[in-house]
Amino acid sequence: MADITGLYALFQQHPVVTTDTRDCPPGSIFFALRGTTFDGNAFALQALRAGCACAVVDDPAVEGDGRLIHVPDALEALQQLAAYHRRQLGLPVIQITGTNGKTTTKELVTAVLARRYNVLATQGNFNNHIGVPKTLLRLTARHEVAVVETGANHPGEIAALSRVADPDCGLITNVGKAHLEGFGSFEGVVRTKGELYDYLRQKGGYIFLDAGNPHLARIAGGLEAVRYGVPGQGCDVEGELADNGPMLSLRWRPAGGEWQTVQTNLVGAYNLGNALAAAAVGVRFGVAPADISQALADYVPALGRSQLKDTGRNRLVVDAYNANPTSMAAALTGFARMGGEAKMVILGDMRELGDASAAEHQTVVDRLPAVGCQDAWLVGPCFAATRHDGCRVFPDVEAVKEELRNHPQQGRLILIKGSHGTRLFELADVL
Repeated sequence: MADITGLYALFQQHPVVTTDTRDCPPGSIFFALRGTTFDGNAFALQALRAGCACAVVDDPAVEGDGRLIHVPDALEALQQLAAYHRRQLGLPVIQITGTNGKTTTKELVTAVLARRYNVLATQGNFNNHIGVPKTLLRLTARHEVAVVETGANHPGEIAALSRVADPDCGLITNVGKAHLEGFGSFEGVVRTKGELYDYLRQKGGYIFLDAGNPHLARIAGGLEAVRYGVPGQGCDVEGELADNGPMLSLRWRPAGGEWQTVQTNLVGAYNLGNALAAAAVGVRFGVAPADISQALADYVPALGRSQLKDTGRNRLVVDAYNANPTSMAAALTGFARMGGEAKMVILGDMRELGDASAAEHQTVVDRLPAVGCQDAWLVGPCFAATRHDGCRVFPDVEAVKEELRNHPQQGRLILIKGSHGTRLFELADVL
């Protein structure tokens, strides 16, 4: 049985952790985590044979090797080790959450801070109860700041992740209708995301606040705030769209400073807030405005996130990494602003909306006439259950692929948007 100080002493000797027997670097520490369909304890001895220096297990029946470390709960041990390690290093930690845009904002913030600091950031969207501690355990004495993304689909999860990350400052990108099955209501979303503010209020930290978001302003009382938003709101960082092109172009400046114009590689006006949030973090952390602008201009989004792709046959707006009512509305609004006569949308079901699913999918369909597109294809059983006159409906992405192979599209501007599970991002290869 190991206490946290003993486990940390071991981690200092072997500063790499793994939870997967397919990835066991020599000398690493294996944590035997449990899931709904697996039990890592069953693979602990295999991890040791694969090269791990020791294995942390929580099943007393696992025996037979002196390198086994027994704890009451392996996941809790992983989280406690990460929290302890983060506090030993004592560097600034920025925690980011929100309904939409948190991964893009995390990437932009990281790019901006990297102009001046050695930054450690969450990889991809590994933002849950396992990904957050594993991120923190990658911190070393060489790092100067950490940017930690946290996600949630049930109340209490942001509070728990905040206790692990122990942030000095935080940023909620927005609050919207997502994971309603777990949160129960929009107010449940607000309360859960607001758990980050609650933690910082208790610690005496500060926040980066979108001045134009009334839901966030309502729960930000008592916190020092670096405010960002459109001109005329008295913000610390202000900005606005520079044009109406498909790619986000913006003007921004620190309060009282010179205007900077930035052409980004992001599609959609809805990314303005994400860019301004990153600029606000950069200003607070002393990054020069010119360096902030260059970082925003150089950032290239990951596959499936706010991308404009020219296939030689069509131009695609690919935003199919995730979808919920809030992000869907933003994507359709942005697409409506884009020029082009041969416009088309391919929309996939929005998952985890619970009892609100039918109404929210109908709301999306009802918005389509205002988008100004020639064709609308809807994918999945939730959209199929709507009133959708004038739209084509497909059961799944494979049916869409088959239609596109039989009837190729040419010269179109196409928005592709849906929850990750609908796999609409695969359509780029056949368009």
